Amino acid sequence: MPKTFRELAAANRRNSSLLIAVMVLFCIVIGALLGGGLAGEEGVAAGLAGGAVVAMISCLIGWYGGVSTLMSFHGAKEIVKADAPQLFNVVEELAIAGGLPTPRIFIIETDALNAFATGASPDKAAVAITTGLLAKLDRDELQGVMAHELSHVRNLDIRFSMLMATLAGGIVLLSEIVLRAGLISGGRRRSGRDNGNAQIVMLLIGIVLSILAPLITSLIELAMSRQREYLADASAVELTRNPRGLASALHKLSGDQTPMEFSKAAESMFIVNPKVGLRGGSDDLFSTHPPIEERIRRLAAMQR
Repeated sequence: MPKTFRELAAANRRNSSLLIAVMVLFCIVIGALLGGGLAGEEGVAAGLAGGAVVAMISCLIGWYGGVSTLMSFHGAKEIVKADAPQLFNVVEELAIAGGLPTPRIFIIETDALNAFATGASPDKAAVAITTGLLAKLDRDELQGVMAHELSHVRNLDIRFSMLMATLAGGIVLLSEIVLRAGLISGGRRRSGRDNGNAQIVMLLIGIVLSILAPLITSLIELAMSRQREYLADASAVELTRNPRGLASALHKLSGDQTPMEFSKAAESMFIVNPKVGLRGGSDDLFSTHPPIEERIRRLAAMQR
C-alpha cells in the first residue's frame, strides 16, 4: 500500500535522526581508537571524551551558526516587503498554509537560477532566491519554488542537513588526526621504541575507520538528500495544489548554465545543484539531487 505524505515525512525524520546518531557515534569511536592507539588503555577514555566534544561542538555550530554564515558567504541580503512585494506575499501565504512562521527572506545578486532554505528550526528559518531566478519566474512558478523551500523547513530537512554537514566536518577532522598519528606512531615502532600490540591494532582499526567513515556517511547523506528533494516536491504540491508551477520552474532551472559561487556545505540545500554541469541532477551515488527529468515526471503524474 503506498505511503501517505505524512508517513513519508515521518520516515524521513526518523532516518535523518538515525544518521545523525550514527555520525555522532563515528566521532566517539574514532576518538576512542585514536586515544587507545596512542596511549593504550588509559588513553581510550580521553579519546572517547575528545570525540564526544568534537561531535557536540559540531552540532552547536550547525544549530546556531548556520543562517548567518551561509547567507554571508553567498552575499545574500535580507530584504523587506517593499523590495519584492510579490515574493513576500507568496512566502507569507505558503507559511500560513503550512502552519509555519514566515521565514526571513534573502536575495542573492546573481544571474544564476537557484534558491535554498536554511535554519535550525522553523522559528529560525530563512529562504534565499537569486535575482536571476526571481526575474525569470511567473507567480505560479515562484509559488512552486518557495513551496519547495518551505517544505524543507516544514520537514526539518534544513536542520538535519546543517547538523550532518558540521558533523561530517568533525569526522574528517578526527580522521585526519588519526591518519597523521598513525604515520608518526608507525615511525616510532619501526625504531623499536613501542611494542604495544594492542595499541597497534587499535590504531590500525582507527585508520581504516577514518578512511571509510567519511565516505560511508557521505554516501548515505547524498542518498537521503536525493529522497528529500522528491519529498519536498510532493510537499510543495500539497501546499499549492498546483504541480504545474513547480514543474515549469524546474524546467527553467535545468537549462541554466550561469556560474555562481556557493558553499560546499550548502550544495545539497539548493533546489538544484549550483555547480554548472550538475544542475540536471543524477541517480549517481555522489549526486546531491535526483534527475530533474524524473522530478518533473513525478510532478506531472500528480496532475492526473
